[in-house]
Amino acid sequence: MSGIPRAPFFLGLAGLVPFIWGALTYLNGDLNDWGRQVLGSQFVGPYVQLFYGSLILSFMSGVLWGFATKTSGSKATTCYTLSVLPALWAFFMTGGGPVNAGTNLIYGFTGLLMLDAMFSYWRLTPVWWMRLRILLTAVVLACLAVGIYL
Repeated sequence: MSGIPRAPFFLGLAGLVPFIWGALTYLNGDLNDWGRQVLGSQFVGPYVQLFYGSLILSFMSGVLWGFATKTSGSKATTCYTLSVLPALWAFFMTGGGPVNAGTNLIYGFTGLLMLDAMFSYWRLTPVWWMRLRILLTAVVLACLAVGIYL
């Protein structure tokens, strides 16, 4: 991905590991069994994805809050308000079982990408931000879909 600094790129990819691991352990029974024995049942299948996904939505609220500091006045109020939405979404919408929670995380990450696009449009993000966010979000959505649709 040209133009994305190495540190954010590789750290972003590393942040995908729990989502990918969750999908792999959902798809492979032997890997799931191994993961349960070695890591514990909360670190396999949809459970690791749901917990980690909620954490990441909350983390991304903080990132958007940081971008909001680059503006002032009514636009700042708008940006700060929008920045807390992913964390609130994770808090209120990730209960009700793994399928419901996973579906709501998909909506949450899709909404987050729209917020990323708005902040990018307002020139509050680095110029490479959307290239990275689209890549990461696509992988997250695909991994979450494994736990919901397969």
